[in-house]
Amino acid sequence: MAERGAPPTAGMVGAEKERLAESFLTDQGLRPVARNHRCRYGEIDLIMREAAVLVFVEVRFRRSTRFGSPADTVDARKQRRLIAAARHYLQGHPTSLACRFDVLAISGENQIQWIKHAFTLDSN
Repeated sequence: MAERGAPPTAGMVGAEKERLAESFLTDQGLRPVARNHRCRYGEIDLIMREAAVLVFVEVRFRRSTRFGSPADTVDARKQRRLIAAARHYLQGHPTSLACRFDVLAISGENQIQWIKHAFTLDSN
């Protein structure tokens, strides 16, 4: 925990933005399934359900968009890692639900851009 008056750590900010993202998606009608699924391939920030779809959500934050959107940081390498982590999750949690990958980009003072179907299993 940060000392009183000390700036928040990157981990604290990340956790705060993930909570904000989950709250936003819940308000949009999605239901939480899992948080921070970690495996040797990487981490999936949020796993949500929207009707008959399992949604793997990558939450990205940048204080400023001066050098691009937070969504721009989900490059091909990051997508491959997310896909591998999702496959790992599905091995332990088989489902007949359709799956998709969304990116929730948060910038500045919590401006949210929700990119549904940001990429697919066969993107890379």
